[in-house]
Amino acid sequence: MNEEEGYYIGVDVGTGSVRAGLFSRQGKLMVHDTHEIKTWTNDEIQEGSYEQSSDDIWSAVCFVIKSITKGFDPLLVRGIGFDATCSLVVVDNEGQSVTVSPSLDPKRNIILWKDHRAIKEANDINRLEHPVVRFVGGCVSPEMEPPKLLWLKRHLLKESWSKAGHFFDL
Repeated sequence: MNEEEGYYIGVDVGTGSVRAGLFSRQGKLMVHDTHEIKTWTNDEIQEGSYEQSSDDIWSAVCFVIKSITKGFDPLLVRGIGFDATCSLVVVDNEGQSVTVSPSLDPKRNIILWKDHRAIKEANDINRLEHPVVRFVGGCVSPEMEPPKLLWLKRHLLKESWSKAGHFFDL
């Protein structure tokens, strides 16, 4: 492999799909692919709630990367970059999914960024007028992680909060 050879992969985990592109060193898009992500709504249980599965997202990531690298020498991939939504992922200490859903479906372990189930919790946090809130623009939004975490603790203490080993920002 000479200095001029090589490719870079960019992966975008968006709200409704995972997109990936394979780029030359000069930034030319060589090939791209998209794979949809399943989103569940729970409006019948909790209005404005949106949930996803980290297993589903990981499968979509693997699918698009395999798709875009088909026919290219994997030894020429020099780097890979990811970006994603600001969504809350919950897993146990072994990395297995922990439900975030009032439906208790174990596959649903992500509260999507646009989920507004934690409006009351955001308001409760904002009423505290804690100095740390200045660092996030003066108030927290229900789309941020702290209100979502507080919602889980209040509403799914036994089913989710007590089983969680790790909370991740997607």
